[in-house]
Amino acid sequence: MSSEGRRPATKVVHAGQPPPVPGEPLMPGPVLAAPFHLPGEVDSAPYGYGRYGNPTYTRYEEALGELEGGTATVFASGMAAVSAVLVPLTRPGDLVVVPVDCYGAVRVLAEEHLAARGVQVRFVRSDQVVMEESVEGARLVWVESPTNPALDVLDIEALARAARRAGALLAVDSTLATPLLQRPLELGADLSVCSDSKAMTGHGDLVIGHVAASDPDLAALVRRWRTLAGAVPGPLETWLAHRSLATLDVRLRRQCANAQAIAGLLDARPDVRDVRYPGLPGHPAHELAERQFHGLFGQLVSFELESAGAAQRFLDASSLITEATSFGGVHTLAERRARWGMDEVPEGFIRLSAGVEDPEDLLADIAGALDAAGASSGASRSA
Repeated sequence: MSSEGRRPATKVVHAGQPPPVPGEPLMPGPVLAAPFHLPGEVDSAPYGYGRYGNPTYTRYEEALGELEGGTATVFASGMAAVSAVLVPLTRPGDLVVVPVDCYGAVRVLAEEHLAARGVQVRFVRSDQVVMEESVEGARLVWVESPTNPALDVLDIEALARAARRAGALLAVDSTLATPLLQRPLELGADLSVCSDSKAMTGHGDLVIGHVAASDPDLAALVRRWRTLAGAVPGPLETWLAHRSLATLDVRLRRQCANAQAIAGLLDARPDVRDVRYPGLPGHPAHELAERQFHGLFGQLVSFELESAGAAQRFLDASSLITEATSFGGVHTLAERRARWGMDEVPEGFIRLSAGVEDPEDLLADIAGALDAAGASSGASRSA
């Protein structure tokens, strides 16, 4: 069966791996090299210098290309991948549409660097109608779906149609979904961007990212920026990222199931407010998410407790939740997002990333932590 006919869960195990050779490992190890042998003309060999390419990059990029349905380029970080889209694909006088509620570092890049060199930046809310109305006159439209941390979901197919009519490129930050839940290029986007530091690699030990493009010429521009900026990842990190792909499907399925169960628990508690999870029937974009995410709804759950103090007491009382600022890994992580001052969220707003722990243990731990946070709050009020 060809790769084209294989389902994503099979692709993640085999994508980017060479044909079997007796006595060789299933996946070759990382190629640690700056220069490569390059006699004669500069194009006499596929590799000449590590900033231009490396066999380890190539294998991982081939794997990502199979999953995304386009041409992929790997970068040293998710923000390096973001920069390779926003910087080289815009010129002074261009208009770029950026969500005001997207990842904070993306907003800073747009405000401090794009605008400073004459690129007009139009900040809008991650609202379907507002986004579609904002594409007119744009060179590039940047969207994040699902959004972080509010977990709003946008109809990428409809946005792609609107961008195409306006002559704009559509770039989608699909970090939360990964190519297993959502494939932006198949939905009509021009570029799919992902911080592979999160669910793609899943163990919280790598900083790496990628960009996939539907048009090879567009992909070539992105890759040229990587070469010029030197935003290449280490071969060992790239090899570890490729190695981690094999478990992406099983990790993600367990995380999504845990997140669904946690969201249900939280939604039923009177001491928890504004539970946000696309898998809940009450989520405003539930039907869209059901169609766009291939039956799974992601590992992130966001919710609100009555105050910053209640949120911190909850985090302190849990024995299974690790308080940290990433998501998508095998460990259940959570944090009070307002502590960063980058997102417009209430002080008691918590972003939780479900890990792969036993669901009964997780639910019992979270319920106990909520009880403890409430009891402590009651004790402090009575005192």
